[in-house]
Amino acid sequence: MDVHDGGAGSPKGPNTSREAETPPARDTVPRPRAELPSPEPASRAGQADSEPASRAGQADSEPVPRAGHADSDGAVRAEAADPAGDPVGRPVGEAVGGPAPAPVSELVGEPEGEPAAGPVRGPRRPEPRTGVAALSTRYQVGAALALAVVAVTVCVHVGMVFLHVAPSNTVTKAHGKAIDEWIYPEFEQNWKLFAPNPLQQNVAVHVRAQIRTADGGSRTTGWYDLSAQDGRAIDGNLLPSHTQQNELRRAWDFFTATHDNGNRPVGLRGALSETYLRHIVVQRLERGGAAGDGGVVERIQIRSQTTNVTPPKWSTEKVSMSPVYRELSWWSVPDGETEGGTR
Repeated sequence: MDVHDGGAGSPKGPNTSREAETPPARDTVPRPRAELPSPEPASRAGQADSEPASRAGQADSEPVPRAGHADSDGAVRAEAADPAGDPVGRPVGEAVGGPAPAPVSELVGEPEGEPAAGPVRGPRRPEPRTGVAALSTRYQVGAALALAVVAVTVCVHVGMVFLHVAPSNTVTKAHGKAIDEWIYPEFEQNWKLFAPNPLQQNVAVHVRAQIRTADGGSRTTGWYDLSAQDGRAIDGNLLPSHTQQNELRRAWDFFTATHDNGNRPVGLRGALSETYLRHIVVQRLERGGAAGDGGVVERIQIRSQTTNVTPPKWSTEKVSMSPVYRELSWWSVPDGETEGGTR
């Protein structure tokens, strides 16, 4: 038996050649030198340690297999460069200074020749939407329309107030009626605070009523000081309401501006001012329980009490401190305006 047959009687040792174990390569075309060596299983790297250094010399005459073709042992050969720069056929995994570490694919248990898979990251979740953007398209359109309506209303109101307080001009002459209908009675403006001679009087509004009692009788209440009620509500209140500060006061100013000294209306706004003042007074009576259980307010009478403000000590001005009253006639209250509550 030939010593290269690998039989039982063949000699073994470091000089034994293994060329017979290597089948002829399928393709003898050498690979470009610029390519990197392909990975090799760890088992092949262990066999390379036992081969003698003369193996490198014999490999010069052997064709270099193409990358991706395996020999009978499943090892893949690649081209490497020796220190002198000559190509040397060297099993993959055998480095110049010693064996190379096993490929990553064997450590992670993946199939040979496939790269190790890194950590898998899912798709990035979008940031949650807030505010109007979190609404559906239908509600976004509704919110946009509501904001547009509010913006237009605010602009119109500011423009109307400006035209109301501005000096007479072409716009106010042409559209004065529309401006007055928008402003009066709730948004009337005046400049008494900034006048050269500001208001120096305290004006209080009083009211009394005729009540139809539950048994069919009639009685007249005493005078209610509505301005004093507002003063008590404002005193010590850091955030008093608009109604407590201005509602009754502005209603009386509106009435006096649209009536003469005989309490007769002047112009079309006179009737409007009477209705506005009557509504406010009846509401105050109902809230205070002036009618009593089962009672109904049939008529009301309003008066004002004007008292001059005491001048400062350094002033030489002499004013009367006696109150002056302006008493209106009795006003009938419509049946649908108050019956257990103002509607």
